[in-house]
Amino acid sequence: MKSRVQELAERINMSCDEFIGEMRKRGCSEPTALKIWNGEYENFEDYNDNNIQLSNLRKAAAVLSVGTGTLIPN
Repeated sequence: MKSRVQELAERINMSCDEFIGEMRKRGCSEPTALKIWNGEYENFEDYNDNNIQLSNLRKAAAVLSVGTGTLIPN
């Protein structure tokens, strides 16, 4: 099953490597960018878990040109 980030990236034809590169440009570490790409943040109750912070989700939203709330699962 694809993560929400992967679904949104697919809509704009962005590959995993492109996503991670854009996240790195914004100061996000590669391991954290991969966790976001894989949707690992979707299962956390506390967004400080495993270094996935709300600021990194904001960066991901900017990379994907969506609102931050779009990344948060219902």
